[in-house]
Amino acid sequence: MRIARYSIAGQDPAFGVVELAEDGGGHPDTVSDLTGDPLAGPVQYTGARHRLGDVRLLAPVIPRSKIVGVGRNYAAHAAELGNEVPATPLCFLKPNTAVIGPDEVIVPPAASRFISYEGELAVVIGRICKDVPVERAEEVIFGYTVANDVTLRDLQEPDKQWSRAKGFDTSCPLGPWIATHLTLDEASDLMITTVVGGEQRQHGSSALMIRSIAELIAYVTSFTTLLPGDVILTGTPAGVGRLEPGQEVSVTIDGIGTLTNTLVPTPVADPTSTSGDNAQ
Repeated sequence: MRIARYSIAGQDPAFGVVELAEDGGGHPDTVSDLTGDPLAGPVQYTGARHRLGDVRLLAPVIPRSKIVGVGRNYAAHAAELGNEVPATPLCFLKPNTAVIGPDEVIVPPAASRFISYEGELAVVIGRICKDVPVERAEEVIFGYTVANDVTLRDLQEPDKQWSRAKGFDTSCPLGPWIATHLTLDEASDLMITTVVGGEQRQHGSSALMIRSIAELIAYVTSFTTLLPGDVILTGTPAGVGRLEPGQEVSVTIDGIGTLTNTLVPTPVADPTSTSGDNAQ
């Protein structure tokens, strides 16, 4: 099943089940409306169905409390940036205000001039969990989605910690939906491909992770409680690089879908602006 979060005709966000023509049945791509939030409790079909092209897909989840990123979880990626593979998983946090959805724009802060893409498999947590054993990790997974861990590379090293470099508004595109039908074994061997401006930049399997999905869940829950809707970013394959203003970046994960966003120049700051909603 593919769970999407969407809006239609300016209405409030809703959840629905996506059915693609490639699934068979002779129907066009559609989304069937659901009552409530699948991460919060039981849901039902309302009977309403929309053509997928007629709705605006939003980030499929806004994490309840946090996004936990894992750095340098692919050996080739660590090497391409001149880093050693860490002895234990290298974790960092992104706030939920970093989340944007498909086709939304990435807006870097004025302090940075080197913005980099990082296509990743994201794990969406489905239940409150702490100290999860590796062998029970699958029990706490709601599903999987596509992520882009956008990074301000010129701030990452000078800051020595990654709050600005990886936690700025719009730094965590997620989408296009959550795939709940994949088993842990299936998710552990999916091809991740990133295309920038029509050119393939990344192409590597999640099987190349240094620490597996189950190991990451066990490690993360050894020091923090995860809540339904929290997200773990599992690391990026080799091939990361620079994004230029105006470039479109698409991350595709086989069996899940494609997430596309565009980098825009940093706008001139408006001192009268006090809030915004990046997380639709």
